[in-house]
Amino acid sequence: MKKLGIEPLVHGGSLSRQVSQQLEDIIAREEIPVGDKLPPEGALCDMFSVSRTVIREAITHLKSQGLVETRRGIGTRVLRSTPETRAPEKKIRLRTIEDILNILELRLTIEPEVAALAARRHDDEDKERLIRLHEEFVQACQHATQARDEDLAFHAAIAQATHNPAFVTIYEQWDVGTIPRAKLMSVQADTQTTHQYLAKVSREHADILEAILARDAKAANAAMFQHLNRAYKTYYTYK
Repeated sequence: MKKLGIEPLVHGGSLSRQVSQQLEDIIAREEIPVGDKLPPEGALCDMFSVSRTVIREAITHLKSQGLVETRRGIGTRVLRSTPETRAPEKKIRLRTIEDILNILELRLTIEPEVAALAARRHDDEDKERLIRLHEEFVQACQHATQARDEDLAFHAAIAQATHNPAFVTIYEQWDVGTIPRAKLMSVQADTQTTHQYLAKVSREHADILEAILARDAKAANAAMFQHLNRAYKTYYTYK
């Protein structure tokens, strides 16, 4: 097998993000040419010294960029050397409080049932992923960040745990603007208020996670609804 230019991962950051970035660079340098396959999943685990869950998340990201495709029994093949250009109108941009309320209304319609399906369908790998991403969110909150990337990743992982690719596709169209914390934080500039707000979000995430892992679909639905509805009511006060 051809030796690839893989660098050691930095612990403390998102492992799947680091792996996907290195693989993207390897593809861009044509160390794996278009039409060739990536090394098997197990080999990638050994190369990067990570779990299969991390590798699968990284491959999912490469798929979202249009760089690779995976076929059962065949493997993952490189489709292009640079990310596919996406039409800008497919990305949701939130510029006003009204935009935020609109997207929260959409999420309130979809995500409680997504959480319920995740509670019924998640497997051991989903469980590992959800626990890890929740921990990353908590750590990001403790390091005085708005944790928007980690927040979106946690919600996207819930969609992935439904094992319904249609839900996953919806999340691929969203960016961190879907977690529009910056707009609220610019209004609530007080550091203590920000810390309290993020602590509340963290507790809500913990409630959602607990219900999903307990396979309690009704509780997962209710916890997700409460989480998003609280956000909706909070942003509505700034309308």
